[in-house]
Amino acid sequence: MNKGLLALSPLIVFMGLYLGLSIIAGDFYKVPMTVIFMISSIYAIAISGGFPLKRRIDIFTRGASSDNLMLMLWIYVLAGAFAASAKEMGAIDATVNLALNILPPSMILPGLFVAACFISISIGTSVGTVVALVPIAAGIAHQTGGNVALMTAVIVGGAYFGDNLSFISDTTVVATQTQGCKMSDKFRVNSLIVAPAVVVIMIIYAVMGSGMHAPGHVPDIDYLKVIPYLVVLITAVSGMNVMAVLAVGILLCGIIGIFGGSYDLFSWLSAMGKGITGMGELIIVAMMAGGMLEIIRENGGIDYIIRKLTAHVHGKRGAELSIGALVSLVNVCTANNTVAILTVGNIAKQIGDKYGVDNRKAASILDTFSCMVQGLLPYGVQMLLAAGLAGINPVQIIPYLFYPMAIGLSAILSILLRYPKKYS
Repeated sequence: MNKGLLALSPLIVFMGLYLGLSIIAGDFYKVPMTVIFMISSIYAIAISGGFPLKRRIDIFTRGASSDNLMLMLWIYVLAGAFAASAKEMGAIDATVNLALNILPPSMILPGLFVAACFISISIGTSVGTVVALVPIAAGIAHQTGGNVALMTAVIVGGAYFGDNLSFISDTTVVATQTQGCKMSDKFRVNSLIVAPAVVVIMIIYAVMGSGMHAPGHVPDIDYLKVIPYLVVLITAVSGMNVMAVLAVGILLCGIIGIFGGSYDLFSWLSAMGKGITGMGELIIVAMMAGGMLEIIRENGGIDYIIRKLTAHVHGKRGAELSIGALVSLVNVCTANNTVAILTVGNIAKQIGDKYGVDNRKAASILDTFSCMVQGLLPYGVQMLLAAGLAGINPVQIIPYLFYPMAIGLSAILSILLRYPKKYS
C-alpha cells in the first residue's frame, strides 16, 4: 500500500467499520462509536512502522491530551454538570415554556436558527452556542412532539454561522492571518458567499415549521428558573470565557434550586455528578479520535493529502477548488477546523499568490469549507457535545444539518460561477 494511503488508513478503517456495521445492523445505535474508535486506534498504532511501540503510544497519548482537546474536555465536564443541574432544577422546562409563549409554533424552527446565529456571531464560538441552546431546543422538541435530531441540527447549523463569520472566531482570525487580509474585508466577501445559503435555509425552516403544533397546554412560566439560562446567554454574548460562563450557570442553578425548594444540596451535587458521568462516552471518543488523528499526522497522512491535491492545479478556479478540498480533507483528519486552517494556510497562500486568487476570497474559502466539514463530522467536538446534551446519537443529527451543507454548496458555486465578481 502507498505510504500516504497507509497513514490515512486508520480513518478509512473507522469510517468503513462504523458505516458498514451500522448498515448491516440497520441501526446506528447498535454500533458503539467508542469500540470502533478503539479498534481504529489500535490499528493506527499497529501500522505505524519505523517507531518503537512505546514511541507510537506516546504519539497517540500526545494527540489524546493536546491543549485544545483538554480544553474541550473540561467544557464537556462543565456542560454536563450545568445541563443536568439546570434540568433537575426545572430551568430547561421554564425556558422552553417561555420560548413556546413568545414564538408561534410555525416560527419555532426559524426562531431557534436566528437565535443560534445571533449568539454564535456574538461570541465567536460554536461550542458556546451549542451549550447554551441545544438543551432548550431538545426540550421544545419533547414538549411539541417534534424531531429532537432536527431541532438539535438547527442549533448546530446556526452555531456555524457565527463560527464562519464572527470577527472573534478562531477560524476567522487564523484564516485572515494566514492569507494576509483584513477581517472586515474577509467578512464582506464571506457574507456574500454564504448569504444565499442563509436565505434558503430560513425559507426551508419556515416551510418545515408551518406544520408544527403547540402543545395543548403550556404551563405557567416560573421566571426565576429562567435566570440561569438568561445569565448564560448574556455573559456568553458579552465575551466571557465559556468555562466561566458555565461555572456561573452551575452556581446559579444551585442557589435558585436550593432556596426555591427544587432540590437540596446533596440532590444538586448528585445531579451534577450524573451530568458529568453522562459525558463520559463523549470524552472517551474525543480522546481516542485525538490520538488516532495525531498518529495519522505523524505518519505523513496530512502531508500526503496536501501533496496530492496541489500537484494538479491549473488556473484560478482549480487553485480555489484545491484550497477548499485541501482544508476539507485536513479537517476530516484533524476534526478541528481551526487546526485545519492553520495546517494548510501557508500552502493556500502560496497557491493563491501563484494563480492570482484574491486573498480575501482565499480566506473566505478556507473558513467556509472548514466550517462545512466540521459541522458534518460525527466525531467533531461540537457534534458530540450537541448529541450528548440532546441525548441522541451524533449520526442521527447529520441528515438535518442543512446549513453546513448549504454553505458548502454556496462556496463551491462561488468558485465555479466566479462569485462575487469583484473578488474573483
